[in-house]
Amino acid sequence: MTTVVPPQSPPPSLPRVRPLRRTAGVRHLGPHYYAAVMGTGIVGTAGAGLPLRLPGLPAVCTALWALALLALVVLLGARAAHWVRHPDQARAHLLDPAVAPFYGCLSMALTSVGGGALLAGRDWLGTGPAAALATALWTTGTAVGLAVAVGVPYLMVVRHRIEEASPLWLLPVIPPMVSASAGPLLAPHLPRGQVRETLLTACHGMFGLSALAVLLVLPPVFRRLVTAGPPPAPATPALLLALGPLGQSVTAVGAFADAAPGVPYARGISVAYGAPVMGFALLWLALAGTLVVRARRRGMHFTMTWWAFTFPVGTCVTGMEALARHTGLVVFDGAAVVLYALLVAGWLAAVSGTARGLLSGTLLAGPGPIPGALGREKVRTR
Repeated sequence: MTTVVPPQSPPPSLPRVRPLRRTAGVRHLGPHYYAAVMGTGIVGTAGAGLPLRLPGLPAVCTALWALALLALVVLLGARAAHWVRHPDQARAHLLDPAVAPFYGCLSMALTSVGGGALLAGRDWLGTGPAAALATALWTTGTAVGLAVAVGVPYLMVVRHRIEEASPLWLLPVIPPMVSASAGPLLAPHLPRGQVRETLLTACHGMFGLSALAVLLVLPPVFRRLVTAGPPPAPATPALLLALGPLGQSVTAVGAFADAAPGVPYARGISVAYGAPVMGFALLWLALAGTLVVRARRRGMHFTMTWWAFTFPVGTCVTGMEALARHTGLVVFDGAAVVLYALLVAGWLAAVSGTARGLLSGTLLAGPGPIPGALGREKVRTR
């Protein structure tokens, strides 16, 4: 007896899975990428003021500043293409409470690179071209910073509804402080009289604008940290953003004293303000650093928030350098060197993670909010 086996039909074909698109051009290139420019530039400018006289250090600092300038030019072009090609996404960024505060990074990137032209780039460019570049970048960055300091809080009040405080709230109000600290560097290159005095007076005004705004923002941020507990691991590095206005304000007051050498009490004011503020900055650095270590042990992976390890810490380095200049105390020199070593370590971690993300395409893949930008905040948009 012969058994006939019917032919078996082939198994149904599975639906083809389209490969994940890893890159998306500039559509998801947000303003937070300017943090990489700030973080790279501060490594060069802070290193230029160190008390160390290591062979090759000035050349390395100049190279890092030049790298920040190059990154700024490339990023400005890419962001312009973003606005031209994807205006819907650009408007969505402004209305997103997790992204809009990062527009402050544009101003800080312009002004910090501009100030670095006189601190780290002068030997390479020459005094005249360095002063011209610094003036152009400072003027543009200051105008952008003042617009952001008003515009982003306006959007937060009118369009955003955020129920819990975030360190990101500091980003729109820090730019005027960065302008205040970089502005006095331009004073020697301006004619004496009305022009120079107007610049320095404007810098004092921007110092007050930013300092008082920071005093409004920091208490709810600390209150949220105490009452709600540690933020999620990806958002933990954002706690270091509080160091930015602290260290930058000490740098600004030191720059005011340097710009007024004939005023006998200028250095005394710089020290009287800078020493206690830097003390609080070190306290915050210890607290935030401990929470970062805790988050790292719990599996914190790289996000763009790691750039918070750079510029905020760099402002503490420049603040310590100002205190060292005005007191002559070796302890401030030593503190500046230690903080600079921490800054370099943070920069290496951030730049390596960013390079891997850009090469693999994951950083520009989108869509979605900036990873870990808001943490546990509950957001409602009107």
